[in-house]
Amino acid sequence: MTQTPTKQQPQPPQARAHFVVPAKHPMVTVLGSGDALLRVIEKAFPAVDIHVRGNEISAVGDAPDVALVQRLFDEMMLVLRTGQPMTEDAVERSIAMLRAGAAAGAEAVETPAQVLTQNILSSRGRTIRPKTLNQKRYVDAIDRHTIVFGIGPAGTGKTYLAMAKAVQALQSKQVNRIILTRPAVEAGERLGFLPGTLYEKIDPYLRPLYDALHDMVDPDSIPRLMAAGTIEVAPLAYMRGRTLNDAFIILDEAQNTSAEQMKMFLTRLGFDSKIVVTGDITQVDLPGGTKSGLRQVQEILDGVEDVHFSRLTSTDVVRHKLVGRIVDAYERYDIAVSDGADRDGGRPRTSRK
Repeated sequence: MTQTPTKQQPQPPQARAHFVVPAKHPMVTVLGSGDALLRVIEKAFPAVDIHVRGNEISAVGDAPDVALVQRLFDEMMLVLRTGQPMTEDAVERSIAMLRAGAAAGAEAVETPAQVLTQNILSSRGRTIRPKTLNQKRYVDAIDRHTIVFGIGPAGTGKTYLAMAKAVQALQSKQVNRIILTRPAVEAGERLGFLPGTLYEKIDPYLRPLYDALHDMVDPDSIPRLMAAGTIEVAPLAYMRGRTLNDAFIILDEAQNTSAEQMKMFLTRLGFDSKIVVTGDITQVDLPGGTKSGLRQVQEILDGVEDVHFSRLTSTDVVRHKLVGRIVDAYERYDIAVSDGADRDGGRPRTSRK
């Protein structure tokens, strides 16, 4: 029996790229200490052979991957020219942005270098910048719109970036005060059952806002600013009946507002003010049967002029990498449970012993 010769698959065309690192940039800034950055790139592009000789870098491999590697080194050099160092995290995020743009079939308006070098606020020896494309678009939306909703999972920088924009607006005299608020009832715990004075009761709920504030403002000046009313941190209930003029207002943990509370808060908007609402609709702690105001407002205000919804995902998580994987795992689990409920006539399936 004769065997039909197997037809060899055509090999993808090979491409070559060549980079010369300017002498003013030591190679360690490009490759990382102990070649740590180079290892990140090699792991991300296993089909590309990367060789370093002196201050020259060459890459050989599949044409699409080589093109991305070339763009990556170009973007890294643009970042390094600003005096900002490249980190392993920044390289990984740059690769993700370039791949997303390539998958979309068009180059993104914002390049990795533009994202990573956009300074929001410099304070206490550190500079706060967006780290992902969605974070940059969120920050830009705050500049362009009066009301912005930042919706996404934990660790995506929703509150932290909003706080940085608030401090920036105060320092540049765009507003006269910052108002930070969040619902004071979470995880089924009501204030009346907690010990201490009113301020001692609400402090645990507002502590995350204080923590972010301490990163951006001289801690010694915060009591003075709060005493003068320049910075106000208060539970959402304190907003009722007020008109908030000339202020940057942040509502945090907005998924734990009722529909009525959300309407009350948004209608506090006064002249020359800006509102940023942040929340995670997958972490609603409201009593059963209470609809989240953050979920509902997306349907009500969709398409309203000067209102913008910024949505962040697990790819925008800037905490430990495992946080992003945890977010994805819970999302897959929720989808599986939802599909099971649909197949069983709307009732979640239960195991039988």
